Amino acid sequence: MQFAGMNYVAILIAAIVAFVIGAVFHSILGKAWMEAARTDPAAPKPALGSLLATSFCLELVLAFITAGIIGHLGAGQVTVFNGVYSGLLIWAGVIMTTLTINARHRGFGWDLVLIDGLHWLLVMIGIGATIGFFGV
Repeated sequence: MQFAGMNYVAILIAAIVAFVIGAVFHSILGKAWMEAARTDPAAPKPALGSLLATSFCLELVLAFITAGIIGHLGAGQVTVFNGVYSGLLIWAGVIMTTLTINARHRGFGWDLVLIDGLHWLLVMIGIGATIGFFGV
């Protein structure tokens, strides 16, 4: 389904891919992330449903914006390679820079930057590849 040049099915699938990557990533590195983020496992936690819903909605926005950026490459240029490459550029130029600045200004170590950075790198590769595969 397309509207105004955007493939909303591709965007939805890309958001689902991002969400699954995050779930798998945090199931593997959750303890390391909690230590790096100085999170007390015994402390009260936010409501899981609300947290997951917010995460998915924002990953949907991220997939939509990424599709728009990839779509600007022009006709015939929306490929898996260009999607992944665009995802890498967005990660390096926007996500990783702001993530690093925010973490370091709050006094967190490089371990948190690297864990969060790897998570978002995998997410952007997944989103870019999905958008490139299905097209905008």
